[in-house]
Amino acid sequence: MMPPELKHILESAIREATGEPFTIRESAVAGGGCIHQSRLLRDGDRRYFLKLNAAEALDNFEAEFRNLAAIHETAAIRVPRPLAAGRGAGRAYLILEALDFGPPPDDGWENMGRSLAALHRHGAESFGWPENNFIGSTPQSNRRHRNWAEFFREERLRPQFELAARKGFHFSDSEALLEACARLLAGHRPEPSLLHGDLWSGNAAFLSDGTPVLYDPAAYYGDREADLAFSEFFGGFPQSFYRAYGEAWPLAPGYEARKPLYNLYHVLNHANLFGGGYASQARTMISELFQNPKI
Repeated sequence: MMPPELKHILESAIREATGEPFTIRESAVAGGGCIHQSRLLRDGDRRYFLKLNAAEALDNFEAEFRNLAAIHETAAIRVPRPLAAGRGAGRAYLILEALDFGPPPDDGWENMGRSLAALHRHGAESFGWPENNFIGSTPQSNRRHRNWAEFFREERLRPQFELAARKGFHFSDSEALLEACARLLAGHRPEPSLLHGDLWSGNAAFLSDGTPVLYDPAAYYGDREADLAFSEFFGGFPQSFYRAYGEAWPLAPGYEARKPLYNLYHVLNHANLFGGGYASQARTMISELFQNPKI
């Protein structure tokens, strides 16, 4: 049962965002991630997707709002349109367009690959983002850098290693790996591309009409290979996705060697969020990276 005060706040936020009256007549639990509570709000035929968390999560929701808005503005790939983010009744909330999902059509993953390449074509003058945001519930630093290797070292790997140390995880080769980043990425000069930032199968789907859609971004301007690398990590997308992406925008030589470095960021983040086997997996990945002849 939704508290009356929260119900009133959400109804007001939707009315302000849409310019139309809205009364919550049904609030049903919806599928979602492990970080936030998700609900589907209904007023007859109209529906909105709601994320709820403790009041302290407002920064996370506001960052996601702006990430979705930035990707939406490109018109390169479909994302849920964000309506409102705020705080009230002791809770933080994010209200999004509710989407109808369905199975992928025969050419669905090819369209997804081409749409992601179109998103990546949107660039910037430097790597980073106008503000810090979040990868899951972990703060993600996005200070601007002109040099990609420097950005990845200082804004991606170093903060994760520092957080791991505070959590009691010890990576004896962390400083050596940070020092080796420039050598591992030597000769690779990617353009800053608008990334989804947390691209895995759990954040990609298709609408009922077959349109590819992405959600739960952790957006920034980075090497497009970082999106593709993580998309392969948890089993990957169908090969038709990668084939279509490569036809739309071929990758530079050496991607396979760079992929484990980029995915180390996400494995470290999973270790910091969930602990356990991810820390061991990170140590194995670091050991394997030191076998790269560039080091």
